[in-house]
Amino acid sequence: MKVELLPALADNYMYLLIDNETREAAIVDPVEPQKVVEAVKKHGVNLTTVLTTHHHWDHAGGNAELVKKVPGLQVYGGDDRVGALTCKVSHKKTLQVGSLNVKCLFTPCHTSGHICYFVTKENSSEAPAVFTGDTLFVAGCGKFFEGSGEEMYRALIDILGSLPSETAVTRFRDSRRPHSKDYISRRVYCGHEYTINNLKFARHVEPNNEAIRQKLAWAKEHYDLGKPTIPSTIGEEFTYNPFMRVREKSVQDHVGQKDPISTMDAIRKEKDQFQVPKD
Repeated sequence: MKVELLPALADNYMYLLIDNETREAAIVDPVEPQKVVEAVKKHGVNLTTVLTTHHHWDHAGGNAELVKKVPGLQVYGGDDRVGALTCKVSHKKTLQVGSLNVKCLFTPCHTSGHICYFVTKENSSEAPAVFTGDTLFVAGCGKFFEGSGEEMYRALIDILGSLPSETAVTRFRDSRRPHSKDYISRRVYCGHEYTINNLKFARHVEPNNEAIRQKLAWAKEHYDLGKPTIPSTIGEEFTYNPFMRVREKSVQDHVGQKDPISTMDAIRKEKDQFQVPKD
């Protein structure tokens, strides 16, 4: 399995998912179709599938044009508002991209029809990948445009947070450099490059959290070098993402709440008003 990051617009990511065995490919959220066509040609793969996380224009807005450029594409999504939709999916629906298994995970909140896609390969040592759109970002989550804190809690903790261990492992050999290349299974691919601002908010919520401090320093270094801060792992997110840490007393105390769902609602409201410091 190969995943190529394709930057788009100001801060979006599209992802070309390639099955190395069959050379079949899928594209996640192809908002800039010409870039997709060029990447497909570069890799010499057969593009058969569009995986749309949600209907917002910066994710689904390129579907109709891409279908014109590459006739016969199957366009998957969980919402009738998705452009050029050919197959509406539901929670735990499965499909194939070559020899890759794709499981659809229904994660409503940011939009009522949001889908994440969990990709695995049977009898392989390759780590799985999950494409989380605007549900889960590195150190953050999407705004609750069409849902509630309870729905986001279910999406982040019950659904994404319970994925198999290969996606959640956070072991590393050198504890002083937890984000080095020794990090295992960094395979969570989100829809936007929001990492630094998200981590600054996380630092505001938990100023004594060392994982946040280290990840922020790492993210700034990568961003300054023009490198993406994607992917992360589910396991990493549990160490520094305040929206996945709503069960932690430190996060609950920050917003004066005593249960995870009220905490989820409270920190989302605070994040929506947060003024990001320039440091």
